[in-house]
Amino acid sequence: MLVQLAIRDIVLIDRLDLAFDRGLSVLTGETGAGKSILLDAFALALGGRGDGGLVRHGAAQGQVTAVFEVAGEHPAWQAARSFGIAEDGALILRRLQHADGRTRAFVNDQPVSVQALKTIGATLVEIHGQHDDRALVDAATHRAILDVFGELQQEAAKVETAHARLRETRAALVRHRARIEAARKEADFLRHAAEELEALNPDAGEEEALAERRQLMMQAEKVASDLNEAFDAVAGNASPVPVLSAAVRRLERRAQQAPSLVEPSVAALDAALVALDDARAALEEALRAAAFDPRELERVEERLFALRAAARKYDVPADDLAPLRQRFLADLAAIDAGEAELDRLSTAVDEASAVYRAAAAHLSAGRAEAAAQLEAAVNAELPPLRLERARFIARIDSDDSAEAAEGFDRVEFWVQTNPGTRPGPLMKVASGGELSRFMLALKVVLADKGSAPTLIFDEIDTGVGGAVADAIGQRLKRLAARVQVVAVTHAPQVAARAANHLLIAKEAATADKVATRVTPLAERMRQEEIARMLAGATITDEARAAAARLLETEG
Repeated sequence: MLVQLAIRDIVLIDRLDLAFDRGLSVLTGETGAGKSILLDAFALALGGRGDGGLVRHGAAQGQVTAVFEVAGEHPAWQAARSFGIAEDGALILRRLQHADGRTRAFVNDQPVSVQALKTIGATLVEIHGQHDDRALVDAATHRAILDVFGELQQEAAKVETAHARLRETRAALVRHRARIEAARKEADFLRHAAEELEALNPDAGEEEALAERRQLMMQAEKVASDLNEAFDAVAGNASPVPVLSAAVRRLERRAQQAPSLVEPSVAALDAALVALDDARAALEEALRAAAFDPRELERVEERLFALRAAARKYDVPADDLAPLRQRFLADLAAIDAGEAELDRLSTAVDEASAVYRAAAAHLSAGRAEAAAQLEAAVNAELPPLRLERARFIARIDSDDSAEAAEGFDRVEFWVQTNPGTRPGPLMKVASGGELSRFMLALKVVLADKGSAPTLIFDEIDTGVGGAVADAIGQRLKRLAARVQVVAVTHAPQVAARAANHLLIAKEAATADKVATRVTPLAERMRQEEIARMLAGATITDEARAAAARLLETEG
């Protein structure tokens, strides 16, 4: 629920800090005191549209911060976590509005996009007013609302899963059929190509290896004589190794006579002999690599040319010839086994379709039953709201030839405002005042069915009074027993039922500026405010007495 709302430099509000509690909270005050400004500021914190004109005159920026306390499993935290917000106590939504029109959004002091703020805010708060075009008035949400009311979420999930399975199997059938049809048109080519590539039997990386071997063999003749000459110099008759070895032995025999002279020389000669031995080994290895059968070069060239010719013919790199061969073989196998696979896939599609249709039909039946229950519950709430001649209709249009993830049904909330008139969509048929009362009746019925934890009602009692205003107050109080409710109201019957009463008024901030102030009212001041709402500009003793009776009765 909403626990704190802080507003800085928004229109007439210079500094405002409000605390909210559970139950029904009402905001009252004279027309023009700033109730709409307060709601506009709150909507800004929930991701509403920004506007530089909202910034208080003379300020560079405005700021709104809303603090919510919600359980860890609440959809708000699920949405927050999806945007990388770690769960850490309260959920704090903050919006900066610059005078030049720029805005910045934060959740728990982490920068987020305005869309992320709006997504999280939508799970926390619903704002309803006479000209509301969101939430329950959005026909796109009606099917989901009906499913929640009828506790049909699991059935709806089964339909969605069955629909996904049907789409997958149908797509597999289409792909396989297209593959077989294409393969049949090229069957002769495929067989010839597969046989040719089977005979060639290419390997991945073979072209590069052959090219390197061919290059090595072509260069070998050019360097072989020089390698032999070098080998003779190192290990042949002209090799210095015997001479150096004899010199080392002679010096070693003289080592005791002059060790400081002999030992360095012996070490240097030993190193030279080791180096010569390494050179001999390297030259032997080079000579072995350079030695080849001229017929091997011919075989390598023939193989290389065959691979490259096949690559040109099939317009693929030589390394892709082996996968191409497998694909040709698979296409041929698909032709041979295609009919059986088509039959299997066709059967799978029929089975998936049957599962989907059964699940969708079961869901449709559940929706029809839930729609009747929802209609009865909402219509029972209408007479006290002076809508006794109106009728609420949860209209379901089903098309069992359709195959949608949501099932066969299109759900839309309709109303008939008077007998004999034609029913129509809620948003189009109901007037502003009727719409707000239909909305209230719906929210009372749906309050424990996944509603946002905080509901805001903006002057839904406008244009009504007496018994209707009292009925609205009763329903708001009932609703507040299950969710937090904040109502902006001009009706004393509504205000008298509140657990928390806030008074909005304009006061002089400086000699030439006014500011909106919000004051929590204690019991005595609350009676005075309700008396003002009853009497108008001049508060009489009779109004005060009536306010006291109203508070005593409604409390």
